[in-house]
Parts: sequence; C-alpha cells; structure tokens
Amino acid sequence: MTVRFGLLGAGRIGKVHAKAVTSNPKARLVAVADAFAQAADDLAGQYGAEVRSIEAIETAADIDAVVICTPTDTHADLIERFVRAGKAVFCEKPIDLDVERVKSCLKIVDAEGGTLMVGFNRRFDPHFQAVRQAIDEGQIGDVEMVTIVSRDPGAPPVDYIKRSGGIFRDMTIHDFDMARFLLGEEIETVSAQASVLVDKAIGDAGDYDSVSVMLATASGKHATISNSRRATYGYDQRIEVHGSKGAVAAENQRPVSIEIANGSGYTRPPLHDFFMTRYTEAYAREISSFIDFVESKSPASPSGVDGLVALALADAALKSVKEGRAVKVSEITGPLADRSVFQGR
Repeated sequence: MTVRFGLLGAGRIGKVHAKAVTSNPKARLVAVADAFAQAADDLAGQYGAEVRSIEAIETAADIDAVVICTPTDTHADLIERFVRAGKAVFCEKPIDLDVERVKSCLKIVDAEGGTLMVGFNRRFDPHFQAVRQAIDEGQIGDVEMVTIVSRDPGAPPVDYIKRSGGIFRDMTIHDFDMARFLLGEEIETVSAQASVLVDKAIGDAGDYDSVSVMLATASGKHATISNSRRATYGYDQRIEVHGSKGAVAAENQRPVSIEIANGSGYTRPPLHDFFMTRYTEAYAREISSFIDFVESKSPASPSGVDGLVALALADAALKSVKEGRAVKVSEITGPLADRSVFQGR
C-alpha cells in the first residue's frame, strides 16, 4: 500500500516533512497547500506534487492522509475538518494553545474514529530510542531521575515569539513529552523558574528565553529540564537517565563524529546547527511510524492525548513561574473525574 499525502503548510517544518514523506518508499506526496503561493509552488515543484487548496485536499479521493504544518492557531480546526473527511492526520505540536480547545478537538477525533498522531519527533530519534530500550531491558534498573538539556543555537524572531504561545508551549513542550517517555509514569507536580537572559526584546514580548523545570511523579521520580534560546556552540540536545542499577545517556550529535588530537589538544567538529539536521532521521522514522498506523488502522502514538498532556505540563510550568510555587497538573486538567480524555484508548 502507498499512502498518499497532502501537505498543509510549506514553511520550514513543512519542508522537513516533505523530505521525510518523499524519502519513504511507502508514501507519495500528492499535493501541497500554503497561503503563500510561491512557497507552495516551490515545494510542490521540488517533489513533483501538485499545488491545491486546503478545500481541494479535504475532498480529494486521491489523498489518504495529511500533514498539518500550518500556524498553531489553525491546527485544531484543521484536525477536525480532516478527520471528518476521513483522512488520517499527522499534526505538528501543539494541537492548540488552550487545553480546553484541545479537549474538544480530541472528542471529535474520537467520535469520528479518526487517526491522529502528534509531532513529537524526538521519541523517534535513534539515540533517544536506544536510551528507552536500555530502560525497558532493565539495564539501569528502576528509573529514578531524568535530566534533559535542550538549548537552541539562537532565538527566533520576536514576531514569532509573540505568536508562539511562549517558551514552555513552543520549546519545552518537546522536553515535557520526552520526560514522560523516559519516566514511564505520569507527572504530578511541576516547579519552574524562568528568566530573560538572552534578549530583552523577548521579555518585552511577554516571554522568557532561559528556563529550568523540575517535574515529579506521585512515586517521587524526578525529571529536570534546562532550556535556553542561546547556545553559542550549536544545537545542544542531551539526556541522561539515572536508575537503581546504573545510568544511560545520549550525548550531543555532530554531522561528523571524529576527534583530532595534536599539539593544541583534543578537538571535535561543531554540533549540528539546528533541528532540521540534528533530527533528520527522527523525522523520517516518525513519518514511517505514522504510515504504519495508517495501514494497520491502529491507534497512533504519540497520540492526541500525549499532545494534551504535554500542553497541560507547559501551562503548569508557566503558572509555577507566575505564582512562585509548585503546581499540581490537576490544577490545569481539572479533577480526575473530568479527565476521561487522559485515560487513553
């Protein structure tokens, strides 16, 4: 079976997903839609696809699935439209910036029996997957503490900051998902600190550029996250998991993994410059997994519920910063009786 794709959004992340789709022998990119005609023309031409409107993709008989790479405030509406149209949906994070809007969207996905996968690509990174495998095999015993370092080489434009939903919903949200992926338990309490150390304009826009977060589960397991919008040495992506019998870590990756030793000492090449190159294989594996879910008609993972939980953790972190205290996730999600959407399927 060849899964036929429509791509919604031809910007930076749309280009990443177009490459992943067209590199997969079980997929074909049929159509591209974008509000900017030139962007759609360029990307469609590069991969031999057609340029179509979102409406045309929605009703097309020759498209099985869509990849949503449009601005965040369009995601929930597009998910609902396309599951109602019978298309499988892969959507970049977040589903929306509002927890209640995400809940209502997921109820429609459930009612329609739709396939929805949320783009937490780091779960598919081979190095991070190897960490998870070591945990599953019992090599480090019971997980006790997780450390995640994620620092961008530079801050995005302030215009982007203003519509991003803030660092916790835009950047740390990936690390919240990774913490859940590695801890193996749901997070109960969030404590966060945030500052503006990189660019005053980010603070003027109402956001932060440097954050530290502590997550705790009911059993007492911890995860710590360190985020910065500035890493002068490249795209810094590291994790370590400490367990009852040992530890496992994934180090930073480089385009070329060599080490030179001479009279000046030991040197290694620079890190990857950003996510487009660091996570190339993760994006390819992610789309491959989505194709498998479409073919098997089985529930996709990461699911819409995973997207909802990560957003709730982001909201809890922001509340912790604003109020200077630890925040229980239930303060964001509501009483357990009202959280049936969290119970999974």
